[in-house]
Amino acid sequence: MSKEVFLCAISNISSGSCAEDCGFCTQSAKHHADIQRYKHKEINQIVEEAKIAKANGAVGFCLVTSGKGLDDKKLDFVCRACEAVKREVKELNIIACNGLANLNQLKSLKSAGVDLYNHNLESSRKFYKTLCTTHSWEQRYQTCLHVKEAKLRLVSGGIFGLGESEDDRVSFIQSIKSLNPFTVPLNFFHPNSALPIKKEPLDEDLALAIIKYTRSELPDVRLMVAGGREITFKTKQAQIFDAGANSIVIGNYLTTMGNKPNKDIQMIINAGYDIAQYCNA
Repeated sequence: MSKEVFLCAISNISSGSCAEDCGFCTQSAKHHADIQRYKHKEINQIVEEAKIAKANGAVGFCLVTSGKGLDDKKLDFVCRACEAVKREVKELNIIACNGLANLNQLKSLKSAGVDLYNHNLESSRKFYKTLCTTHSWEQRYQTCLHVKEAKLRLVSGGIFGLGESEDDRVSFIQSIKSLNPFTVPLNFFHPNSALPIKKEPLDEDLALAIIKYTRSELPDVRLMVAGGREITFKTKQAQIFDAGANSIVIGNYLTTMGNKPNKDIQMIINAGYDIAQYCNA
């Protein structure tokens, strides 16, 4: 595997306005988590965040909206945000993460300059029914198929540490494998007192084993360790790369704080890896 690590940054461009009941997500208004809530972030602020991300070495920049999926107004907002970033920040891949989407909506995003679309399966088909009742796993899978049909590169992964079994993890990875995504984000549950799921972070060695298994099953994907990295791996964060990860999120997440980017960059260098300069997608 290449000794390069690919950096990605997230912009939460619409926060906390989701009516879905996903038990792991603080963006759900049903859980009343203490987070910032706003309908739209100003586009000039999104552009400034993209410039900072690029300056910090990110090759990907993800525009995330809360909510079940896209409607006409949200689609227009994401397209305008993407176009503004593309005008101002060169050689930065734009990822859209906007929930369920149909083929025509995804084609519109591609026309606006979006390079990749992120829609996670989250867990196994069987276990997902215990995590969310307001939409189905099958709807998520269908959106991923639409992404590929729209000729966008697919980003699809999930979250571990929700109480799923080992069989659930295997089933989930096999479903991801069937989609042949470009990037697979692995998130690890970050507990929050407002959420109905009451689980502590996974043991570091178990989490590293999950990365190793995922890499063995998906040898060619961009394997990203995303949310929950800091609280799950603690002093073993650098070991994620030897386990098979070759991408991380730098900076803050959707509703939780991350490490300072310079700290993560130094960790990567100290571990003997290089920061990727281009996405090579």
